[in-house]
Amino acid sequence: QVQLVESGGGLVQPGGSLRLSCAASGSIFSVVAMGWYRQAPGKQRELVARITGGGTTTYTDSVKGRFAISRDNAGNTVYLQMNSLKPEDTAVYLCNALLQIGGSMLAYNYWGQGTQVTVSS
Repeated sequence: QVQLVESGGGLVQPGGSLRLSCAASGSIFSVVAMGWYRQAPGKQRELVARITGGGTTTYTDSVKGRFAISRDNAGNTVYLQMNSLKPEDTAVYLCNALLQIGGSMLAYNYWGQGTQVTVSS
């Protein structure tokens, strides 16, 4: 059983900052990649940022220079530092993890429950 536990969402004024955390637990053999998606009302879910097991990062264009994804030394917890937040960043942010479980060579996709980020004055 794998769990992704998210924290750090909330309400912030435009220009403010928030940091999201996502901790993966369970019978994890290795982390292929972890990241954050977001979904705003009436919009498709989009990838915000992703970090691979090797440390390669990817960002959607709209957050480049404002958001930074990182992970802890064990690699099972990922953080999203969000700076200079804009109203258009308002969405539910969902943690995603591609994990090898137990002794399997296959990778499985997991999702967190989501955390609301609201940017408003």
